[in-house]
Amino acid sequence: MAINNINNGLPKAPVDNNKVNSQQQPQQNKAAAQQAAAATAQATSAPRQDSVSLTQSAQQLNQVQKKSADAPVNQEKVDKLKKAIQNGEYKVDPQSLAKKIARLESEIFGLKS
Repeated sequence: MAINNINNGLPKAPVDNNKVNSQQQPQQNKAAAQQAAAATAQATSAPRQDSVSLTQSAQQLNQVQKKSADAPVNQEKVDKLKKAIQNGEYKVDPQSLAKKIARLESEIFGLKS
């Protein structure tokens, strides 16, 4: 289907680029001025104050981590245990381990065993 009678048969008027540019220039200047004003307002406003607060549990955990980092390490004993584990010579007594875990939990949570 063909479309006939576009522009009522009149020739198409040439585009005057100078006229288009002169019409667009004030809009571009206005947009640039608005961006500059926004940037200036943002730069001159007071900086936002951020704050962080830790719960009591987090503070206690932080103290425990600091103490453990400062604790002395018997490197000779650590090396001996590593070697025994690697050679398959290290044996765990399950009953003794269970008692120690129960004692530790009672100390942590304030329970009596």
